[in-house]
Amino acid sequence: MTARTLLIVLAAASLGVCTLARAGTVGETHRVAHTPSAALRDAQHRDELRITVWYPAAGNVAETPLQIGPPEHPVFDAGSAAADAPFAPGRHPVILLSHGFGGTARIMAWFGTALARAGDVVIAVDHPGTNGRDPMTMTGGLLVWDRAVDLRVALDAAKDDALIGPHLDAQRVGVAGFSMGGLAALVSAGARVDIDHYIQFCRSHATDATCAAQAEAPDQTLAAREQALKAPAMAALAKHAGDDYAIPGVRAVFVMAPGGIEAMAPASLHTLDTPVSILLGEADPVAPPASNGKLAATLLPHATLKALPGVGHYDFLADCTAQGQQQEPICQHIRVPQQRTHATAIATAEAFFAGHL
Repeated sequence: MTARTLLIVLAAASLGVCTLARAGTVGETHRVAHTPSAALRDAQHRDELRITVWYPAAGNVAETPLQIGPPEHPVFDAGSAAADAPFAPGRHPVILLSHGFGGTARIMAWFGTALARAGDVVIAVDHPGTNGRDPMTMTGGLLVWDRAVDLRVALDAAKDDALIGPHLDAQRVGVAGFSMGGLAALVSAGARVDIDHYIQFCRSHATDATCAAQAEAPDQTLAAREQALKAPAMAALAKHAGDDYAIPGVRAVFVMAPGGIEAMAPASLHTLDTPVSILLGEADPVAPPASNGKLAATLLPHATLKALPGVGHYDFLADCTAQGQQQEPICQHIRVPQQRTHATAIATAEAFFAGHL
């Protein structure tokens, strides 16, 4: 048993009662890739895809806080990392990470840096048109399958990068995602999107939160989305929703509070051979477990499910600071200590990926 595996086993054995031990220093670096898909979704039609990479760093380099919000009054504390630190020697497993609707790579840094601290290279992106740094767009909200394209483009860019590529073990690739990032992770493993299935579900389950406009884009109602899909340009793109966007070599998928499951073809979930670990909160009002995570667990042949009592949706974002608890509405709905939820997520993910990568 390697030292890394031993750490993971010990952490998994203590789920929910302690935080993970600090295993090593984490580096953070940024890149930009280019893809036509990004230009379709970005409000300014830029073809840029922002990439964040967290990785095991060499030496005792100093980490700095990763925070979100005004420097003097941050709203979220996402962890820490050393900017552009040298990589630890050797090749490391790769985890692709997809944020939720209206999120960013940075707001998932609590998760990404923890995996990097345990020995993985984590490649995250800011999905064009559905990230919190840029204006939200209807195109970004509809072209959900292109999130998997983003992850593939980011992986290819990292492989080709002179500093990053030599440290990637391309034979050990996993995908993780939160909320709509869970859909992206499943599509990356071979599941297919089915927009008609989603629309039919919402027509008969109009009160399900899955069908409601999200707080990050209140104008994207079901009616508005249906109307947008009738436009010739969008209709032409939507014809490719159910294409195969699997990323070759993906061996395991870990999802937190997955959303958009009703927008997936059930048959494609039934036949997915990839192991999937699902972690969700029983009190999730945004991605209701019955029509999302628990549904996926019943459809996927190789899925495991862990449901956390009292945990909601935004509990899986970065830690709310004292300032955030006062000012940020989503922080005011968190009832279970985030550190406990995060510790469970990290230990579960590390044990899962260690077993399959």
